[in-house]
Amino acid sequence: MSKLSLATLFALGTLTLAGCAGKPENPVDHFTYRDEPLVKQVEKGMTKERVLAIGGPASSSVKRTYRPGTCNNYILTTDGHQQPFHVSFDANGLVDHTGFMTCAQREERERELHP
Repeated sequence: MSKLSLATLFALGTLTLAGCAGKPENPVDHFTYRDEPLVKQVEKGMTKERVLAIGGPASSSVKRTYRPGTCNNYILTTDGHQQPFHVSFDANGLVDHTGFMTCAQREERERELHP
């Protein structure tokens, strides 16, 4: 099977699964930005200090309102295209979520999924 076919099947499968959980993230973003340090290296449970060492200062940092903690907004740029990316931290300053959306969009999604 060709790489393009595999990528297409992965994208469709991801959209199908993500569609069950509210607004899906675009799987193409995962492919396009997969080599960005924030995407490639940041993992759940990592400290905020380690994230800052990997990704540098955030575009903005906000206090989370739905759950205790903070969230950093970043803008990833590849081939002239910009994409928001967030790294969310729990009350202990450890990564609990990352994704291709802003912190505000993540908060909205959490409210929709867990009213």
